[in-house]
Amino acid sequence: MSGEDVFVCGAGITSFARTEESGRHLAVQAVRAALADAGLPWSRVRAAYGGSDAAGNADTLVAELGLTGVPFTNVRNGCATGGSALVAATNAIRSGAADVALAVGFDKHPRGAFDPRPADWGLDEAYGRDGLMVTTQFFAMKIQRYMYDHGISACTLALVAEKAYANGVLTPHAWRRKPLGADEILASGMVNDPLTRYMFCSPGQGAVALILCNRVVARELGGIPVALRAAVTRTRRFGSFEVFSPWAPAGTPTSVSADAAQGAFEEAGLGPEDIDVCQLQDTESGAEVMHLAECGFCEHGEQESLIPFGATRIDGSLPVNTDGGCIANGEPIGASGLRQVHEIVQQLRGRAGDRQVPDKPSTGFTHVYGAPGVSACTVLTR
Repeated sequence: MSGEDVFVCGAGITSFARTEESGRHLAVQAVRAALADAGLPWSRVRAAYGGSDAAGNADTLVAELGLTGVPFTNVRNGCATGGSALVAATNAIRSGAADVALAVGFDKHPRGAFDPRPADWGLDEAYGRDGLMVTTQFFAMKIQRYMYDHGISACTLALVAEKAYANGVLTPHAWRRKPLGADEILASGMVNDPLTRYMFCSPGQGAVALILCNRVVARELGGIPVALRAAVTRTRRFGSFEVFSPWAPAGTPTSVSADAAQGAFEEAGLGPEDIDVCQLQDTESGAEVMHLAECGFCEHGEQESLIPFGATRIDGSLPVNTDGGCIANGEPIGASGLRQVHEIVQQLRGRAGDRQVPDKPSTGFTHVYGAPGVSACTVLTR
């Protein structure tokens, strides 16, 4: 989409560790931090988009932020909530409808697994009675088939989680900050074969806010703006096999993640080979493995040689989930996609601290995936 250039001029994030604070309170913290980072007052925001899955309506944040009359649109799109809010804010800048826009995502989920109802997803109650509303079962089936087709080992799944916990140690806002070795991860108890307990993320809490500006405002503010070259969402096509979309025809399945990634690269005028650091949805270890190939960063099956030899570590050829991803941070649904963008912004600014990717990365990519087959991707450059 052509139009005004878009820059991330402010980024704010809260701790993702468990606290007694409400999701809305966390969101207000994140917005104020993003505004301070950009050097702008709340009254300067001309459009706002945001949402959560379980922590309330984003537009009510104006009660604490200020009653300025800003158009504030609620967004709720599953795991792509944050990504969808970002697309909307981006389009507001590109169209000229706003020169400063906010995207905010937040959530606070209760302890325990997600408990979706079949009817809300257009499914028969039998789907729930068979246990398939428990997403761990779906992820296990999908990665089990993928491992069989492409020669991926259980050890590689464990190494993905090991990296996540190691990166979480380096991330002040991460929930899980204790390192875990691959052997301990493999021995942590089978949840759904081949995925063990410590290969999964958990529902959590947190908030992220981004301030987007057009080129004129970005130039006036100074600082270190990061160009948002692409922000894309896609839903599943015929032939996909996704969470709560349990049927697929024979043959090679389509991939909503591949579609969203391709759309983002086309919009940005770049390719996977141009990316220095990326964030990929890692609801569990297998997701990161599959998304590496689906987003174009390797061929299917190449993960078995890339991951064990450190290619996706912070000092590797393609650092992935440098902040520990969902496995270390947990998954507050509304915030996860924007957490990914926040991390890339810090990496491109050179402000990621102990987890900073070496050699001054200049390009980044983010990818989020969720039920019932929706994906959001971004490409950012310094």
